[in-house]
Amino acid sequence: MTSILPVESAEKVSRPADGRSAAGMPARTAPAPLAPRARLLPALAAVYRAQLSRARVARIPLLFVATFQSIGIMVLMRGVVDGGAEARAVVAGSSVLVVAFVALNLLAQYFGRLRADGGLDHYATLPVPPAAVVLGAAGAYASFTVPGTIVTAVTGSVLFGLPMTHLWVLVAVIPLSGAALSGLGAALGLLAPRQELATLLGQLGMSAALLLGVLPADRLPGPVGWARDLLPSTYGVEALARSFDAHPDWAVVALDLGVCAVVGVLSLAVATWAYRRAAVR
Repeated sequence: MTSILPVESAEKVSRPADGRSAAGMPARTAPAPLAPRARLLPALAAVYRAQLSRARVARIPLLFVATFQSIGIMVLMRGVVDGGAEARAVVAGSSVLVVAFVALNLLAQYFGRLRADGGLDHYATLPVPPAAVVLGAAGAYASFTVPGTIVTAVTGSVLFGLPMTHLWVLVAVIPLSGAALSGLGAALGLLAPRQELATLLGQLGMSAALLLGVLPADRLPGPVGWARDLLPSTYGVEALARSFDAHPDWAVVALDLGVCAVVGVLSLAVATWAYRRAAVR
């Protein structure tokens, strides 16, 4: 005799109360919805704080090395440079060199190691925009250069007898040069196929900032001068060097800082693209 039951009653009979089917297999349930992706600014702030805390613990000795290195270069150059435009170039280049050492060299090594050790997989599982990871790390490393850059600029001004009236320009030079060099360092670390190559590229970039930034521009050969114009930190060096004049040409200073800002945006965009490219591999 055939039993006639409503469909809902039949489903209740065939599916026990514990969520299993009649065959003993777990019943299919709808997948839990994923958490929404974090917005850019809150994620950027979180990554920035985390990276700054990490850098504060692990990078303080290297910051001292960068500062003492720049001061040592100025002391050596003091024996061959008396003053004038050459002294301004030496002090400005040595000050921005601190930014290059940390923001370019160390950040290239950091992202190179992060890629080699699989650390990018951790960030890829988080609902964080790629731009927040790159900008947060770059901002933390650039912020970490502030004390050393100020100390170097003040020491150089005293050493060469330069006026410190307009050193407030560092308020713009440090973040803009830091953004440009951080973006370049992050891109080098993320695009390098091996960690050792990322370290090498970071070292070469810092050496270029040393040679092309500290030496006066009029002393460089033509092709080397063209390479100097392509270096992101050059425009920060020029802006800082012009601020040591008795009456700086602020229009030219603003132009140098504007170029540095544009280069910074472009380099950070390239670094963000490089992060996406490395994270999906």
